[in-house]
Amino acid sequence: MTNVLLILSKGLADKVRNRYAEKLRQDFPQLNITQVDTAADALPLMPETDILMAYAPQCKGYDLLKDAPRVKWIQSFTTGMDGVIDQPSLRPDVAVTSMKGIHGAPVSEAAIMGMLTLSRHIPATVKFQEQHSWQRVVPTLLNGKTVGIFGIGVIGEALAPRLKALGMKVVGISSAKRPVAHFDEMRTRDDLVNAVKDLDHLVLLTPYTKETHNIIDAKVLQAMKPGSYLINVARGGIVEEDALVHALKNGPIAGAALDVFAMEPLPATHP
Repeated sequence: MTNVLLILSKGLADKVRNRYAEKLRQDFPQLNITQVDTAADALPLMPETDILMAYAPQCKGYDLLKDAPRVKWIQSFTTGMDGVIDQPSLRPDVAVTSMKGIHGAPVSEAAIMGMLTLSRHIPATVKFQEQHSWQRVVPTLLNGKTVGIFGIGVIGEALAPRLKALGMKVVGISSAKRPVAHFDEMRTRDDLVNAVKDLDHLVLLTPYTKETHNIIDAKVLQAMKPGSYLINVARGGIVEEDALVHALKNGPIAGAALDVFAMEPLPATHP
């Protein structure tokens, strides 16, 4: 029997965590499905595993394939593959697949949610509401503002027309300039400091690689427009977090919407 091992964090709601295994058991009764919470839990099961399914970032720091002679396929539940393709013992005969192509709409909406939450001061509004306090907070508009999308892939191409519909100027930032529909301008990441200077919002969608590790550093953050916002829906390791904390406390940026962090879950003591 083929053994399939799923790594799904308890950070996900049980309904979400369990539906993967339930659906697989329903559609493929010939498979033996096992589900664990962490990569550490998976290690003792790897010698008998044929197929591994996991959120790629959960696998970081674990050499899952060191003692896994039967594994022939790894399926990531994410688009990004860091945590899987950098496994020290990954063999060339192991097939590796991702969920690339399905996240255009959901991640675009997550980015827009972050932009609206910041520009309309939703955290402060909710805080005042919870305090039963009538405090007027003056919002800013997305309409007429300039947004930079760093990383022009499937998600970036899906996000751009949605931002155009909100009346924004859309600037693309990529490793190579190329014409892309719904982008008003393209800039190169080789000159990132100058590329971000006039942006009201900077949305990060670029993959996490050695080249993009901490690419949003102190120099880039200090070059950003006063009052601007950073939205990271890519990977935590793209942003130098100490520099971001400093920029949030001292300027020039006015806020950040962060869906990802270098360490997940974020420690409760993190500033």
